[in-house]
Amino acid sequence: MDEKRAREVLAAAGVLPGDAGRARLLALGENAVFAADALVVKVGRSAELLERAERELRVAAWLAGRGVPAVRAAREEALLVEGHPVTVWHGLGEAVRPAEPADLAVLLRRVHALGAPEFALPRRELLGGVERWLRLAGDAVDPADAAYLRARRDEFAAAAGALAPRLDPGPIHGDALPRNVHIGPGGPVLVDLETFSLDLREHDLVVLALSRDRYGLPAEAYDSFVRAYGWDVREWEGCAVLRGARETASCAWVAQHAPANPGALAEFRRRVDSLREGDTSVRWYPF
Repeated sequence: MDEKRAREVLAAAGVLPGDAGRARLLALGENAVFAADALVVKVGRSAELLERAERELRVAAWLAGRGVPAVRAAREEALLVEGHPVTVWHGLGEAVRPAEPADLAVLLRRVHALGAPEFALPRRELLGGVERWLRLAGDAVDPADAAYLRARRDEFAAAAGALAPRLDPGPIHGDALPRNVHIGPGGPVLVDLETFSLDLREHDLVVLALSRDRYGLPAEAYDSFVRAYGWDVREWEGCAVLRGARETASCAWVAQHAPANPGALAEFRRRVDSLREGDTSVRWYPF
């Protein structure tokens, strides 16, 4: 799904009071995210993401009931428009400053203090999207690279299933990055709730450890995250397994953009080569 197609779906959904063509594109990944008229609209890449979109709405309502600062839905139900899930959210306005790792840690502590909701949350299938992303990549990526990632996925899925956690399992955000925190006048607000899961709390903490090692997060920023949360996941013997699983998923996620974006293909190749060579010092770049 490119921007043109996403805009066609947005117009067909009829969820904005004004001209959908004037909506501002905020992001284009698993979802196309548009902002207009104090609303944010998410258009999912395919119909198979409808269940996840519906669950995200339930999570938002649940967090609201628990007093956790998080994005709020403007419509209670997801729409399926021309084969694409569409959800509508209240906009959060302009951020007063960029989110920092410590802001994320404060919100994670609140989420991790919650018990399970009354509705079912899935396990954090970190590797569950690998096949779909490689399928979307098609012939744009080397079949040998795709086969390598599939084998690596199977290896790390088995290893992750055998982990003994240090923390009590429970609700997690699932994609715990500062970019998923909005800093408004009232403080940090959690956004992008679609990967909420019921699983190892360590999943939420490994994300920043990987950001430190692969994506250039400064050591002092990571240390501020650890201080605010109260524990460093790198002390846990299972950290390397969840890190490896997330690296595998991150490679495959970039692959889906390769057919239309040479930069994505170059980044995909950089990531795969570094995994093949076991070189943990190779810098990866957000995409």
